[in-house]
Amino acid sequence: MQFDHNRRQFIALLGGAAAAWPLAARAQQPAMPVIGFLHPATSESFAPLVAAFREGLHQTGYIEGQNVTIEYRWAEGQYDRLPALAAELVRRQVAVIATPGSTPATLAAKAATSTIPIIFAVGSDPVEFSLVASLSRPGGNLTGISMLAAEMAAKRLGLLGELLPNATVFAVLVNPASPTAESEMKSLSAAANLLGRKVLFLNASGERDIGAAFSAASQRKVGAVLVLPDAFFISERAQIVAQAAHKAIPTMYHPSSSWLGA
Repeated sequence: MQFDHNRRQFIALLGGAAAAWPLAARAQQPAMPVIGFLHPATSESFAPLVAAFREGLHQTGYIEGQNVTIEYRWAEGQYDRLPALAAELVRRQVAVIATPGSTPATLAAKAATSTIPIIFAVGSDPVEFSLVASLSRPGGNLTGISMLAAEMAAKRLGLLGELLPNATVFAVLVNPASPTAESEMKSLSAAANLLGRKVLFLNASGERDIGAAFSAASQRKVGAVLVLPDAFFISERAQIVAQAAHKAIPTMYHPSSSWLGA
């Protein structure tokens, strides 16, 4: 009888432990890491970029919804919203903040935290904008890559000069809200002087500005319009392409898959 009693106690204890093991195991598992994704454009306009971002994570073993969470923050083309969105990600205590393809988003993230790692991909010089101390030794909590797209704007202006040798004035569509605008205009002005051409800078930071900018370009009879790399312009690419066709003005865009199908 004593043996049966002990046996029943052992089975009961074993059953209770077996029931508790899964709970204990789950309690010991680390929380799912959270990645913050910050961008000044809209989710629709940068869908290919997001797909590539997810694929890159997948290749390293991270699958959204399974072993990693991504918190997306989109500024909808309004650069002044970026600081608040960056602050939201910091309060969310994300493990890392990704700012692919955007100097303004990277600057906002840098201002929001000095401890959370920030991974960027920008078109500007990261040293010029104090994102990193140097290319070889970034320092701080930021690292990433630069496509030097802003510096290539002067090269594209030169290409337009070769394609349109009789044109004396080129228009440049620039977003004055972008922190890279001043640097880009300075570079283009210097390039235009070397080419013996003039540049007409047309500001556009809102949807209505684009039509007005192309109307001004048409009135000035510019040889072509150069669209600077900017998240807002990519968001409004359909309107920009339509305006260029309507005004019959040759237009050169920043190379990006996001312009395809516009």
